Amino acid sequence: MVELHCPRYGLSSDSTLFTRTYSNNDLTQNPMSSNPAPAAAWPGVIRRYARFLPVTAETPIVTLLEGNTPLIPVPNFVAAIGANFDLRLKYEAMNPTCSFKDRGMTMAITKAKERGAKIVVCASTGNTSASAAAYAARAGLKCVVILPQGKIAHGKMSQALLYGATTVSIEGNFDDALNIVRELGETGLVEVVNSVNPVRIEGQKTAAFEICDALGDAPDFHFLPVGNAGNITAYWRGFREYAEAGLSDTLPRMMGWQAAGAAPLVLGYPVAHPETVATAIRIGNPASWQGAMDAARESSGSIRSVTDEEILHAYKLLARTEGVMVEPACAAPLAGLIKAIRAGEIPDGSLVTATMTGHGLKDPDTAIRVAGFEPILVKATMQAVMAAVGLA
Repeated sequence: MVELHCPRYGLSSDSTLFTRTYSNNDLTQNPMSSNPAPAAAWPGVIRRYARFLPVTAETPIVTLLEGNTPLIPVPNFVAAIGANFDLRLKYEAMNPTCSFKDRGMTMAITKAKERGAKIVVCASTGNTSASAAAYAARAGLKCVVILPQGKIAHGKMSQALLYGATTVSIEGNFDDALNIVRELGETGLVEVVNSVNPVRIEGQKTAAFEICDALGDAPDFHFLPVGNAGNITAYWRGFREYAEAGLSDTLPRMMGWQAAGAAPLVLGYPVAHPETVATAIRIGNPASWQGAMDAARESSGSIRSVTDEEILHAYKLLARTEGVMVEPACAAPLAGLIKAIRAGEIPDGSLVTATMTGHGLKDPDTAIRVAGFEPILVKATMQAVMAAVGLA
């Protein structure tokens, strides 16, 4: 076996950043050779982690080769917020529909296919609809998505429409949409693929496996946004299962962050009219409420809230310091991290990971508005351009 280790385990900061274990069959020659053997193709999360998932050899796997997303070090961002630890971002924007939802959806659609379903349905603030529509198209199933009117980012809406989903917009919020979906599920005519479907959580937990695979162990802290609360539930399950299997030695503290205008888990009661710029977590009554609270309690972590102003500050800072563009919901845990640092809650030298749930182009309107710049219009000459950019 050949192992490449990360700085946490004794190498200098300019050494290899990720841990990966190769089998002898993967390396037929020196790995630093100019002509290394090709790596085995990534099979998607179900085949990669089948031993941890409710599938059999006969299960008809529906995959778009989701997973295997990068764990990006962000030292410039860490320096900008005045911290002294190692922060890695699990960049789920690299999934097929550009969000973490694909991990759960490959499982949900696979099991729907296995059970003989013909129609799948979901309520969504955006990412779930995009993912459900894509995987349903892959499986040859009809997809119906129920959306709260005017409460979905255009980038996400465009995906659901292009993938061919029958899209219904209601005069209500996400929680109203989810109630309708639950009622539809009770008819037996459709398969519900929201995170109330337990196999969604099973698929989403694979991100925790990948983090441990990359680092060689679990991080000290894991930060993530909390909306419908399926992700924090899933990550905690994944970290625990890997530890129980002897594939990691430690467990992280789970640090969930909600938007202040949509923070039912922080307040302790549902929010009838949630409001936040972070549309992906604009949810007033999370489906995985108890799972999220258990994850925070069992890990000695917490679930707290940040304001929209704090979210947008972190959103822009990450893009400006690291060139990493995320949807606004991803900035909630980064804003929370800044608060935790100021409160002295993250020791120097810690290894911290954070889930970036979706791509910034999911919500281009917010990106344009927050950027604060307009294109500079000049005459079509080199001299005019040089003057505009301060070179003349």
